[in-house]
Amino acid sequence: MTERELERRATDGDDAVRRSVLPGGLRVITESLPAVRSASFGIWAGVGSRDEDERHVGATHYLEHLLFKGTARRSALDISAAIDAVGGELNAFTAKEYTCYYARVLDADLPLAIDVLCDMMTSSLLEDSEVEAERSVILEEIAMTDDEPSDTVHEAFGWQLFGDTPLGRPILGTAESINAITRDQIAEHYAARYTPDNLVIAAAGRLDHDEVVEFTRRCFEPVLTAGAVPAPARLPGPAGPGVGAGTGVRLISRPIEQANLVLGCSGLARTDDRRFALGVLNAALGGGMSSRLFQEIREKRGLAYSVYSFNSQHADIGLWGIYAGCLPAKADEVLAICSDEIAKICDSGLTDDELDRGKGQLRGSIVLGLEDPASRMTRLGKAELVYPRLEPVDEILARIEAVTPDEVRAVANLVMARPKALAVVGPFDDPEPFAAALTG
Repeated sequence: MTERELERRATDGDDAVRRSVLPGGLRVITESLPAVRSASFGIWAGVGSRDEDERHVGATHYLEHLLFKGTARRSALDISAAIDAVGGELNAFTAKEYTCYYARVLDADLPLAIDVLCDMMTSSLLEDSEVEAERSVILEEIAMTDDEPSDTVHEAFGWQLFGDTPLGRPILGTAESINAITRDQIAEHYAARYTPDNLVIAAAGRLDHDEVVEFTRRCFEPVLTAGAVPAPARLPGPAGPGVGAGTGVRLISRPIEQANLVLGCSGLARTDDRRFALGVLNAALGGGMSSRLFQEIREKRGLAYSVYSFNSQHADIGLWGIYAGCLPAKADEVLAICSDEIAKICDSGLTDDELDRGKGQLRGSIVLGLEDPASRMTRLGKAELVYPRLEPVDEILARIEAVTPDEVRAVANLVMARPKALAVVGPFDDPEPFAAALTG
């Protein structure tokens, strides 16, 4: 099959979006935005922290640091200076199911960004000295997270919900795993996971698809081999070993002035059709200043400065929860209100006004979130790695608009009525008094 035969237009029929597959299964997906003067270029790897076995805990995020530390052609300073010199931005992030390295530059500087990022991806040296230097940096990053109670409580919630599994562990790894991992183990992870068939090149902005393909081909030429095909998208299947719906209370005692609380349960998989109803429900319950939780807990009673609900999905399972930060003496009252509002939603659903506001908030966040090349690039990369197709924006908006009161009530009773897990970070010694929040 020729490259031309492998090329196709995106599933939404938008001529601005094009996709090509190079030898070795390397995918290149672009969206042309002629009205802008910039471009965003990303290399997406289909590996996240949940793909790590016991030998490689923390390796995915460790690699995110190390790939910036030098290649055969460039030192670490050369890499950063090349992008700084054109006023661009160079960065990366690691998630549970993918990793992204990206650059934002003026359109004229896109070839430079492609060359720098592809060089990092294909020719990283992973030198022993850099591994040791970044070990200290990552340990500092872990310590910084530990020093932020609102971050700590979310990690504690994930651990309580999914247990000591790759999905439940912190993306950064732990101090123990980072201290223990070796350069050879990191290199082993790199060689196994950063193969062309498991990579996606995504770009959006003022660009020409054929030029991006050609630049990418030249950069990846040494590692492209005929015969390989792209790795399949990470679609729903059985949850990973030990991944289930944990319950109970996880207390992390800290001598701080605020109680940080996350109450929640397992949610929906990423491609579950009911995710639109859950998204609308989540927006109405705790997604903004007009939401029930914000009005009841902050506006009417003044019990917390920050309170919101959240909803995230993975390939096979998701999570839903409520976060609140309040005075320790008010924790019981805040949790009781959260439990009451969950019960009301399960029993009666949303009012018509709440349903309309929830739909509007969700629609607006989607559309406004796609107003720049970086977000467009992100949409392309994620769609290729973790969705069966690139869903048209208009189709997504139509599915949100079609959500009915009955669907909202049904998804509330499916998700929010599930047994709960509770994570608490604050000046408490005994988790037992919090157990009542799980049965309220």
